[in-house]
Amino acid sequence: MSMAVQTREYRAEARFQRVSPQKVRLVLDLIKGRGVQEALDTAAYTKKRIAPVVHKLLTSAIDNAKYIAGEQGIDLDVDNLYVKLALANDGPRMKRIRPAPMGRAYRYQRRLTHIILSVAERQTAQGLVTKVEEPAPAAAPEPAKTKKAAPAAAEVKKAAPKAATKSGAAKTKETKPAAKAAATKKKAGK
Repeated sequence: MSMAVQTREYRAEARFQRVSPQKVRLVLDLIKGRGVQEALDTAAYTKKRIAPVVHKLLTSAIDNAKYIAGEQGIDLDVDNLYVKLALANDGPRMKRIRPAPMGRAYRYQRRLTHIILSVAERQTAQGLVTKVEEPAPAAAPEPAKTKKAAPAAAEVKKAAPKAATKSGAAKTKETKPAAKAAATKKKAGK
């Protein structure tokens, strides 16, 4: 029994823009899915002719969100908005004629674009609570660790005199047993 939470979308459109949809999509792909502040910054500093139009359209979508939320009494966090939808659809094409050599005429088309931007509020994960797990009872595992560690320590003590007699240095006598004891304690701890 899961409840689907509907997110409200707030949109703005700029229709009949005198640019091809392909060129608009280059800018829209930069801002799609980003937070509104980051998207505004990206649109403001993009060196494309359509970028100021996209910036103005995004500002309009944010203003629409604020207005509708105020009218309907919806609690809206503007900092939590992101660009949910960014589309550049084909508009009508204007047919034009260019003069060509020998009295001929070449036809070409001026493309128009309908730009649609939609912003929505990012949903925070509700119901996810980080649980702090209690550690396992400390009394039960400790006796098992000490039983395993005690025979290992005895083996280290037996190995220490043999190492000392071979090398004859007092320095190796102290360091090797200490290192082996530490290594065995780590293994026993796992």
